[in-house]
Amino acid sequence: MKVIKVKDQLEGAQIAFDILKEKIENGAKTLGLATGSTPIELYRKMVASDLDFKDMYSVNLDEYVGLSKENPQSYYQFMKEHLFDTKPFKESFLPDGMTNDIESHTKEYDAILEKYPVDLQILGIGNNGHIGFNEPGTALNSKTHLVDLQDKTIQANSRFFEKESDVPRQAISMGIASILKAETIILMAYGKAKADAIAKTVNGPVTKEVPASVLQNHQDAYVIVDEDAASLL
Repeated sequence: MKVIKVKDQLEGAQIAFDILKEKIENGAKTLGLATGSTPIELYRKMVASDLDFKDMYSVNLDEYVGLSKENPQSYYQFMKEHLFDTKPFKESFLPDGMTNDIESHTKEYDAILEKYPVDLQILGIGNNGHIGFNEPGTALNSKTHLVDLQDKTIQANSRFFEKESDVPRQAISMGIASILKAETIILMAYGKAKADAIAKTVNGPVTKEVPASVLQNHQDAYVIVDEDAASLL
């Protein structure tokens, strides 16, 4: 795990973009993508760049259960707005929040991940240390699965909704083992609210109570943090 301290989110996005560009120049074909406020500046740099993703694939970490692709709060719409409408991929995969068969769908998503192994995975981190929607307590060998979102996660994500009661209570997420299969991982974190989770991720024991701590065991993981997020390191 390599920790890179930056002054702000813009600098962090530039470093992440440089790593991503180098991976693509060296033959990367599949990008693992995240949603939320953390990767937005990276996506802006991707959109503004001359990179062409039309021969590449993307797979997203997660999606809310119960939100259709047309719902403005769905991660499908987030990705369209921030990346796909301007920089389309050959094919982009996201979990289906409206599936009628969660068990079969999660197995299908695992099969997609086997067919299109991730060369570079982008991650954010929750205040409680989650990656994807893998909440504390998730088995470290987990694959794609149904998640019951914890209250802290629901509260944190309520800023994207009109009111907290609108936030879905479940999601489909790549598992921790699924994420770790990526050849390279970039986790980005900004702000004091992430400081405790980052300290436990970098310096604490590897434990399912802090899912992001498993990145200590990854062969090529970067943790990009601003001064606030790094304040407890």
